[in-house]
Order: sequence, then C-alpha cells, then structure tokens
Amino acid sequence: MSRRRSPGWWAMQTKARAWLIRKLHRVIPLNSGSPPRNCSGAGWPGHLGPGRERGLERLTVTTTVQGIDGLKELVGTELGTSAPLLVTQEAVNLFAEATGDHQWIHVDVEKARAGPFGGPIAHGYLTLSLLPALLPGIFSVEGISMGVNYGLNKLRFPSPVPVGSEVVCTATLVGVDDIRGGAQVTLGVVVTVVGASKPSCAAEVVFRYYA
Repeated sequence: MSRRRSPGWWAMQTKARAWLIRKLHRVIPLNSGSPPRNCSGAGWPGHLGPGRERGLERLTVTTTVQGIDGLKELVGTELGTSAPLLVTQEAVNLFAEATGDHQWIHVDVEKARAGPFGGPIAHGYLTLSLLPALLPGIFSVEGISMGVNYGLNKLRFPSPVPVGSEVVCTATLVGVDDIRGGAQVTLGVVVTVVGASKPSCAAEVVFRYYA
C-alpha cells in the first residue's frame, strides 16, 4: 500500500530539486543567454570540458525538426550525437547531497581509488540526469508551444562513468504517437564515456510535445 505524501513533503522535494539545478549550473557552466524558443524543451547546453571553447558546437544542433509532422517523418532515424560534457567530482558530490546517495564509490575519492573501479564514479541517475544538458546539442523541434518529460520505458546502466571523464549522447527517434493537442515522442538514447567501447546509460525516454 503506497504512502500518502503530505503537501509539506512535496514542497521540500521541489525546493531540493531547484537547489540541485542551481548548484549544478554553477559546477557545469552553461551558455549564457536564453534557451532557443520552440526548442525541444530537453534542456540547456553544457560544459565541453577543459581547454574547449564552449557554445559553437552546442548552438548548432545536429537535427532541426519542423513540428510534429516533421517528427513523424524521422521515426527510425538516428538524430545525431552531442558534443562531450565533463563529469566532475563536485557535480557528483552535489548530486549525492540532493539525493542522499553517499555511497563511497561516488564520494570517497581515496577509498574509491582502491575499489573495483580504480576511482570514484558518477551515480547512474546522475548520468541519466545529464540528458537535459546533452539533448539540445542533438536536436530541436520548431513549431511547438511546449514540451514536457513524460517518463521512461527502459533504463539500464551497463558501465560506469569515471569522475573526470567526458560523456556524449546519441539519440534515435523510436516512435511518435498522436495525443490530444500534440504528440508523444519516444527517444532511444545512449550515453557513452568518450573512448569507451560500452555505453554507460541506455534508455528509452518519452516526451510530450504540444502544438
């Protein structure tokens, strides 16, 4: 039997998520200015790692989709691959604070170095939460009023993301289904550490776009 959460509990969770977003935006610098209008709603561009110029790769998306009809034409198509995004220890620590997951493989650097991964690794759900920073560098949808996250069909974390590594995301448009006022879009995403042979996150994510 599920527990009924009080309004105060939900308010606390909302404040915690907002706090994490503000802190992570300081840790993983984002491009200045406003997000593109009529964008996919998937998020903002992210940090490309040390020694890289930010902005140019992210502002030129791989695929620009013309509305819901354009989405339907691209079902089964690989939309592209994002630019790299650096995963820092500070971001991992902040994620641990926000979620309460302080397992040593994530936050105890010295102990993790002697552990099975040879160093600290990012939380799997942190890797998933990077999609809002990665997807806008792959595609945008024009001619819609808004887009919202609807959920996940599948999710696996086949291999770890070592702290200090860079990750990229590849997205494939799996399906588009009509809903009232718009369309439900299923996107296959694979997040991989740069240079790795095995993905770190494989998922089917679901968005809803409204005309």
